[in-house]
Amino acid sequence: MLRAGAPLAGTNVDFLIDRCTVCRMETVTVSPKFQVVIPQKVREAIGLRSGEKIKVVSFRNRIELLPVRDVRSLRGYLKGIDASIERDEDRV
Repeated sequence: MLRAGAPLAGTNVDFLIDRCTVCRMETVTVSPKFQVVIPQKVREAIGLRSGEKIKVVSFRNRIELLPVRDVRSLRGYLKGIDASIERDEDRV
């Protein structure tokens, strides 16, 4: 079981984020030029391609890499969603 602040002995650790999502934690090495290689399994899981832009966020003593996606890539993302809602009679 993983505890907050507990050291990880292995290089690859699976942990449960919620009931449906398992996150794979990979260990990478920072080069002398402060470069890292994103592991292939992680790249494939998020659909990262060569040449894509990534935002680097520093938050509470950790670094997060967020792929920059074009808004057009979200087209059709909510296809089939039920957008009907009940409205109060005094609201339009």
